[in-house]
Amino acid sequence: MKKTNMKKLFKIEFNKKIITFIVLTIVVYLLISLYFASHYFFNTEINGINISLKAHKDVDNVINSYIKDYKLKLIEREGETEEILGQDIGLQYNEKNDIPKINKIQSSFKWISSLLMEQDYYEEDLLLYNKDKLENKINDLNCLNKEIIDPQNVTFVYSNGSYEVVKEVYGNKIYTDKLKESIKISISKGKANLDLNENACYENPKYTIESNKTMETKNLLNKYVGAKINYTFGNKNEIVDGDTINKWLSVDDNLEVLIDKKAVYSYISELSKKYNTVGIPREFKASTNKIIEIKGGFYGWKINSIGETKALLENIERGEILQKEPIYTQKALYREEDDIGNTYVEINITRQHLWFYKDGKLVTQGDVVTGNPNRGNSTKLGVYMLNYKEKGSTLNGPGYESDVSYWMPFNGNIGIHDASWRYSFGGNIYKNNGSHGCVNAPIYLAKKIYDNIEPGTPIICYEE
Repeated sequence: MKKTNMKKLFKIEFNKKIITFIVLTIVVYLLISLYFASHYFFNTEINGINISLKAHKDVDNVINSYIKDYKLKLIEREGETEEILGQDIGLQYNEKNDIPKINKIQSSFKWISSLLMEQDYYEEDLLLYNKDKLENKINDLNCLNKEIIDPQNVTFVYSNGSYEVVKEVYGNKIYTDKLKESIKISISKGKANLDLNENACYENPKYTIESNKTMETKNLLNKYVGAKINYTFGNKNEIVDGDTINKWLSVDDNLEVLIDKKAVYSYISELSKKYNTVGIPREFKASTNKIIEIKGGFYGWKINSIGETKALLENIERGEILQKEPIYTQKALYREEDDIGNTYVEINITRQHLWFYKDGKLVTQGDVVTGNPNRGNSTKLGVYMLNYKEKGSTLNGPGYESDVSYWMPFNGNIGIHDASWRYSFGGNIYKNNGSHGCVNAPIYLAKKIYDNIEPGTPIICYEE
């Protein structure tokens, strides 16, 4: 029985303590609530001014005191700072404000919430300033009056066969309107610091070394300069590799890689000037053992500049490594020396004689009659090629129509053919009774040539 009474006594005492603690807590809470009926909560700020635990009646003095020493610190790049003092812009407290409504919002019984969260309030027009003075102060800031360094995206530099990334430049160019707006907002909110960088007052590069696009661009550039095209021109070569290709590449403001198509076309045009042989002067060793310089004609190599430009651009874009000939609009039979080779028809206008060589061996030769110079029908000089050959043709022209057995055109409607209407060839016949430009040959000579010649064979017409 005695043991049971002790338990009851302990329980009664414990309950009394709990009740006492609760009562005291309520009393303390009510007393603090009574205090906050005339004071601001913990962690209370109005427009950046700390009024925590201040009496409602004292808030005007607190704000006026804050304004008296107010200054806005501008934190700029490169560690530079500037200040705008409240007194320089006529900063003052607007006593006609709505602060009393905050007193109503902060119901005294809710004070405990201020221990856990910030009580920040913003009152428009709480702080007033002279707009003209502020405008002048902003315009005089060093950050707006120094030499401007424009921001630059990352750049790419070619060296030793590949591209490397050069870090971006942030510069110091400021968005003036954005800066003015940020300063006005900071002053209105009573802020002590304004970080220009964090508030996006600077014009920044669009792409930096950390941008995903940067690596994409670098990889594409290196793919392009990794291409290697070995052009072959007989026993000569021209190589297009990174050392050439990089001069044709550029990167725009969006980090898109551009290939200068005009520069590529110019390169192919230079190859054409160097390796095209149509109409170039050639030194030719005639059958008379004389060295003759021959100009003109249509025979030779001719690069298709437009087609090859397109092909080269595709080679570069694919990063290809290959050996090839350029695309030609016309090919000669050989690439070495004068590109005539040892199979050709040689027509000496002066001597009115023709020789036909095949694989270096004389197949046939004989006298001919060429175009009449006195009628303006001279056979054109130069190196041409046989276009095609045809048996049994009818040749038509102004005032004539002739049937021939062997027709071998090499310059438009000018060609070699038999002339059954002639009884003699060679000598000076051509000067008074020459052809309209064709090379008239005895039938045996025309047949021999016809039976052994192939389209594309060089036809050389010259005078001594």
